[in-house]
Amino acid sequence: MLKRHSEFFKSLLFLFDLTLICTCWIAAYYIRFAGTLVPVTKGVPPIVPYLLLLAPIVVVWGISFQAFNLYRPRRIGSRLAEFLDLAKANTLSVLILLSLTFFIREFEYSRLVVLYFWLLNLVALGFSRAVFREGLRFIRRMGYNQRYVLVIGVGKLGQKLVGCLAQHPELGLKVRGYLTRLHEKVGQGFEGVPVIGTYADVTEVVAWGIDIVFVCLSPDAEAHAEKILAYLATTMVEVKVIPAIYEFITLRAEAEMFEGLPVITLQGSPLYGWNAVLKRGMDFLGAATALVITSPLLLLIAAVVKVTSPGPVFYRQTRMGLDGRAFEMLKFRSMQVDAESETGPVWAQPEDVRRTPIGSFLRQTSLDELPQFWNVLKGEMSIVGPRPERPEFIVRFRERVPQYLLRHKMKAGITGWAQVNGWRGNTSLEKRLEYDLYYIEHWSVWFDVKIMLLTLWRGFVHRHAY
Repeated sequence: MLKRHSEFFKSLLFLFDLTLICTCWIAAYYIRFAGTLVPVTKGVPPIVPYLLLLAPIVVVWGISFQAFNLYRPRRIGSRLAEFLDLAKANTLSVLILLSLTFFIREFEYSRLVVLYFWLLNLVALGFSRAVFREGLRFIRRMGYNQRYVLVIGVGKLGQKLVGCLAQHPELGLKVRGYLTRLHEKVGQGFEGVPVIGTYADVTEVVAWGIDIVFVCLSPDAEAHAEKILAYLATTMVEVKVIPAIYEFITLRAEAEMFEGLPVITLQGSPLYGWNAVLKRGMDFLGAATALVITSPLLLLIAAVVKVTSPGPVFYRQTRMGLDGRAFEMLKFRSMQVDAESETGPVWAQPEDVRRTPIGSFLRQTSLDELPQFWNVLKGEMSIVGPRPERPEFIVRFRERVPQYLLRHKMKAGITGWAQVNGWRGNTSLEKRLEYDLYYIEHWSVWFDVKIMLLTLWRGFVHRHAY
C-alpha cells in the first residue's frame, strides 16, 4: 500500500511539474511581447509556433527530470541539493530546446523568451518544490506518511542515528527496533527503542513491514555485514549503510564517487574552488581598505612606539598558518627588545614587566594587531579565521589537546569565532579549539561577515589581552 501511495505522489508531482513548465513557457511569451521590460521593435510574432513547441518541451523536460532522478524520495536530502538538481536539469533542457529551435528555419524564436522561460522555471519549480516538501514535512509531524526503520547495530553509530531521527519527526521515519549481535541484549531498550532480535533474525523482522534498513555495524561486527547485505539485496527494502569509519570523521566530512568507488573524506577544508576565490577577494579588498583608512593611526602608533622605547617599531614573530606553513606575523612592538631572552617562549601575563610604556594599551585595545592587514594582503593570513599560534606552543598543545592541528585546515585570521565569543589570550584551549572547528565546519561568506561585524560591535578591548 505504501509503495502504491509513493508511486501515486511521484506521478502527481511529475504531472504538476510538466503543467507548471508549460505555463512558464506561455508566460515567457507574454512577458516578452506583452510586457514592457524590453521594447518590441519587429512586431509581435504569432503565439501558434510557440504553442507548437509545447510538445517537445514536455518530452525534453520529462526525460531530463527523470534522468536526473528528481522524483526519488528525499526524506533525508537537503532543500539546496534538490534545487541544484532542478537547476541542472532545467539548464540542460533549455540547451536542448535551443538546439531544436536552431533547425526550425521557417520561424525564428526569440532568445529572450527562452531566457525568461529558464528563469521562470527556476523560480516556479524551486518554489513549488519547497511548498511541496514543507507540506509533506507537516503531515509527517502529524503522524501521517510514515516509513518504518530497522537499525542493524546497537553500538554508538546505531544509537546516534536513532537519536538524530528522533530529533526530526518531519522526516516521518519511525524506528521499529534494533538488531544486535549479542543474544543477551535482546529485550533491552535504548532511549525508548527496543532491541528486537539478533542479526540472524533479519529475515523475519524485515517481513514485518520494514521500509528502510540502516546498517550501522561497529568494526568488530563487520564480519557479519556480507551475509546481512546479501540477504537484504533480495528484498524490496531501502538499504542505507553508515560505515564504522564514521567514528574517525573529524572535520567537514564528505563522500564522493570515483570510478564507482565511494571515497569518504574524514577531514577537509572548505576553501577550494570558488570558495577560495571569494574569501581571498574579500580579504584583499578588506585589508587594502583597512590599511588606507587606518594609515594616519598606523603612522601615529609607529611614532609613539619609536619615541617611548628603544628598538624597532614592528615585531616579527613566526606563526603557523594554513596547512602548517610557517610565516612571519607582523605586530607593533609592545614588549622590550629581547623580552624572551631569559624566559624563552611564554605567554604574556597580567602586569607583565616586559611591556613598553604603551605596550599594555596597545595589547588591550588590539591596536598592536593592525599591521597584520599587511599579512592578509600578502595572502599569509585572512581577516577571519583561527588565530595563529607559535610553533613552540603548538608542539605542546597538540599533545595536550586532541585534534588541535585541525585548526590549520583554514588560513589564520586577525579575528575569529572564538575571539568574538571571548576565547582569546590566556583562556581555555579546549573551548578555543571547539569554536575554531565550529567555524571551519560551518564556514560561509556570510559567517565571515557576521564575525567581522561582531568584532566591530563588541570592540577590540578584551580583559584577557595582557
